[in-house]
Amino acid sequence: MKILADQNIPYVAQAFGDLGEVRLMPGRDIRRQHLRDCQCLIVRTVTRVNRALLDNTPVEFVGSATIGTDHIDLDYLQSAGIDHSNAAGCNAEAAAEYVVSGLFALSSRRDLDPFRCRAGIVGYGNVGTRLVDKLETLGIECRVCDPPLQQRGQTVREFVDLDSILRDCDFISLHVPLTRAGEHPTFHLLDRQRLQRLAPGCLLVNAARGEVVDNRALLATLEQRPDLSLFLDTWEDEPRVNRELLRRVDIATPHIAGYSVEGRLRGTQMVLDAACRHFARKSGWQMSRLLPVAKTIGATAAGRGLESWRGLFHEHCDIWRDHDALVAGAEIDDTGFAAHFDGLRRVYPDRLEYEHCNVDRRITRLPPRILERLGFRLTG
Repeated sequence: MKILADQNIPYVAQAFGDLGEVRLMPGRDIRRQHLRDCQCLIVRTVTRVNRALLDNTPVEFVGSATIGTDHIDLDYLQSAGIDHSNAAGCNAEAAAEYVVSGLFALSSRRDLDPFRCRAGIVGYGNVGTRLVDKLETLGIECRVCDPPLQQRGQTVREFVDLDSILRDCDFISLHVPLTRAGEHPTFHLLDRQRLQRLAPGCLLVNAARGEVVDNRALLATLEQRPDLSLFLDTWEDEPRVNRELLRRVDIATPHIAGYSVEGRLRGTQMVLDAACRHFARKSGWQMSRLLPVAKTIGATAAGRGLESWRGLFHEHCDIWRDHDALVAGAEIDDTGFAAHFDGLRRVYPDRLEYEHCNVDRRITRLPPRILERLGFRLTG
């Protein structure tokens, strides 16, 4: 069997090697001519999977090592009898943790106390539920908007409408899939009119899909609303993002919120398992053999209160490093910046999730119960 895979999927050659011959190439460069003898295609979001790519090819299985499917024409795959799978939830923990890091990092540079924020979480799926749990564990008030879940009678918690989120919340984080049709489309969910209704001093986070926010309207809004703060991990027209907007954003990162070691390995494992089921084959590759040894953090969290939490989350993830790396390319031309954006994703440093981070209870004075509920390991 012949397998074509995006070369930036971690360990994809080793993982799929037991299933057949694996050929690697950049995901943005994959074209139909590369699939003439391939039965299996493994991609990320940078590859558009549709009729134009797959028609008259022998591909019978498409795996995407990502949580979303907006880059895949699912209707076409169904009509063509092509099986598919994605890695829903693989990096949800990492994305939720990254948003927490951004909130506390930005609080040190803007007049913002996270513990006094009212958070509005738009989208209560894999990432949104984890983020709400972490924020509420920290004692931060949360309101949640998810019209599809609300319509289906999901009763785990009370939902509010989007207008209430925009009006009443000073920290808003978006975690919806990108959809363009149906009763609740999310393309440009935050358009010019809704952006203008953001509460004074609001911090807006987009770690979902870039097109969920109208980026041109966002730039125009910023020119009128210097009180707003922005943390963008996803952008319209990636990797050729609006450079003027990039320079105005408080935290700008290259679509790497979910790029933890564990999240990337889970993505590979989940599509491998699905491919094994489809082709009725087995692979000896297991992500558990590659999981890192836990690291110890918390040396800067010896005090109490906000500064200690800032120190802990900064030790866990230096989000300013990611921001500085991206904006360093702001003056490069479009072609060069696209390569810069993709390059940062390709060589992103290892980042562990809370479950692989030890906090020494002999050093920190932060509440052990809260640390454990967040997912950290206590030692000492």
